[in-house]
Formats: sequence, C-alpha cells, structure tokens
Amino acid sequence: MTRKAITRPGPTDPVQRRAEELDALDAILPFDRRDQLATLLTDDDVATLKHLAKEGMGDNTLRALASDLGYLEAWCGLATGAPLPWPAPESLALKFVAHHLWDPGERAEDPNHGMPADVEAVLRAKGLLRVDGPHAPDTVRRRLTSWSILTRWRGLTGAFSTPSLKTALRLAVRAAPRQRRRKSKKAVTGDILAKLLATCAGDRLVDLRDRALLLTAFASGGRRRSEIAALRIEDLVDEEPVHADPRNAASPLLPCLTINLGRTKTTTVEDRANAVLIGRPVDALKRWIEEAKIDMGPVFRRIDQWGNIDKWALTPQSVNLVLKTRCKQAGLDPEAFSAHGLRSGYLTEAANRGIPLQEAMQQSLHKSVTQAASYYNNAERKNGRAARLVI
Repeated sequence: MTRKAITRPGPTDPVQRRAEELDALDAILPFDRRDQLATLLTDDDVATLKHLAKEGMGDNTLRALASDLGYLEAWCGLATGAPLPWPAPESLALKFVAHHLWDPGERAEDPNHGMPADVEAVLRAKGLLRVDGPHAPDTVRRRLTSWSILTRWRGLTGAFSTPSLKTALRLAVRAAPRQRRRKSKKAVTGDILAKLLATCAGDRLVDLRDRALLLTAFASGGRRRSEIAALRIEDLVDEEPVHADPRNAASPLLPCLTINLGRTKTTTVEDRANAVLIGRPVDALKRWIEEAKIDMGPVFRRIDQWGNIDKWALTPQSVNLVLKTRCKQAGLDPEAFSAHGLRSGYLTEAANRGIPLQEAMQQSLHKSVTQAASYYNNAERKNGRAARLVI
C-alpha cells in the first residue's frame, strides 16, 4: 500500500501568500517593507525576484529592483487603472517620463502638466512618493533601467531603447533641471564623530551598540548603511595584533580584525571585499557583541524600549536613524547629516590628515578615483595657499 504524503494547505489570501514567499528574501529585502511589497507586487513579480536571488544577483541590486518594481506597479495601477503590462508598450514608458520629469514653470500655468494630482496624492499617502517637484533624472533613468532588466529576465523585449523614448528623456531632463545634491549635506569628519560618540558614552545596551556602529562604519572606510545593516558575526575574523605605528616595532600592540563584506555595490560576482578594523573600534565592537550575547547572525540589532535585543538586524533606514538621533543629542542639525556622511567624512578626514588617496581607497573600497579624489580636492583647496591670497 502506497502512503501519500500529508501536505498542509497554503494560505488562500494571495497577499498573505506573497508575504510568506518574500520571507525567503528577508536577508535582502527590507523587512519593514515586506508587507507593502506583498501588496504591490504580483505573483509573477515575486517569482522573478526569487529567481534573480537564486541566480546570485547582488543584494543591493536586487533590493533596488524590488523597490523600483513595487513603485512601477503602484504608479501604473493609478495612472492607467490596470496592472503593469509585460512587456510594456512604448506609450507607457513615455507616460512614465512625462509624469516624473516636468517643467515647474509650465505646471504653474497648466495643472495637467506632469503627474496628475490624484495619482500623486495616493502615491504620497502610500509613502512611495516623497519628493516635491519633478524627480531627479538619475532616479527616473534607474527605474527605467530596472524596468528594462526585469523585462529581459522575463524573456521579453521592451521598448526602452527606442529613439522616441531617448529623445523624450533628454528633452524632459533639459526642461526640468535639478541641482545634484550630496547624499549628506555635511560630512561626518573626526570632530563630528567625536561629538556623536560623546552622546553614547554610557553603559546602556543602546549606547554600546551605537558606539560600536559609528566607530565600525567610520573606521572601516566609511561603510554604506546597507553594508553595516547586513554585517554578521560570521563576517568578523580575528587577526594577530598590530603595532600602533607600523614603522616602530616598539609601539603598542592594538587589536585587529577583518570584516568580510562579501559582494558590495562596486564588486563583481568573483570579488569578495573586506576591510580592516584596528584599535578602539575593535574594542567597542567586541564589547557590544559580548554584552549583547550575540554568537551568530546579525551584529547590529534592534533594541526595544525595555532593553530587549531583537533577533532581526537593523534595517539600512534604522542605521540612518541612529546617526540622526545621535546628531540631535549632540546639538547638531539632524537634517544636515545622513549615514552617507560617514563615507564622505572618512575620505575627507583621510585627506585632512595627509593620508595618500590610494591608501584611503584601499579601505573605503571606492572604485572611482574621480569620485574619491573630489573629497581630497576640497581638502587641498581649504588647506592650500591659493585661497589665502587675500586674508
């Protein structure tokens, strides 16, 4: 007699089913957006994302694709009254450009210019639209690129390289000029970091966590907030102590560890990035891990109001919130700083201390010399004689 396997029926609610399927991607997708994405995405969308994860697509790339796909689905439903079609017709891509890149002057004369008010209101209510005015051209280009990538991965051919779309995008960008904004208005340089660390000098778990987070993010080369959020105990490798002054064998020995970052925004499939921590950041990180009794899994975790440590990792948004909270406590303007200020601040501080650019880039893992050099150029102008001809 053949025995049949007993199977439990799955959830009948499609949104609940998609939410459970997205749990398989919880290390990649922002956990706090799982339920929202389950509402926005279709079954085919979720299947595509799971396939891309299985194919080894980078976490940051997959996270951006999921976010863009959720936005596109929501926008299309509101703008056309129908789900996002695959492949999308050229007219829909042109409508997307027209809704997101528009001329503020023209809109003042014609309320129908740009994104319709009812579409904008719902997107804003859902927390999907935050900008005032036209979108940044880079954001529109990225979402069109994501749209094109997802179309190709479905084995379809889209209309994203047509001359009419390229022309419309170029003209729209020209009509809606925007200044390029820094991700953080101000850099978190050494003096700013000292003020932030002074606010978490206590022995509470939240102080230990935030002190370790700030020191680790800065000293490891100005790590991105997504990299800090994704850091796990398994990524930390103890190394032999090193001398405080590598040129002086009599100098004190300092603790050292390597952080394995895996694939980052700028690495390829074969590359595995790593950074080095030495001295005070190592001590702060190890004390947090010891006091929090973390022996595996995420390093930086959420702490509730009663001091209980969650098993889940902080989200990248929470890393940003930690920095802004400490800025406010230090008497600094939280709006002037973001987590990216740790990255720009690391290079700025390295330039101020006379550390060669190539040496700093080995730690920050910047691939673009032009981008990294911009911080050095600013520091050199401020420290040089050319700007001091009349003082």
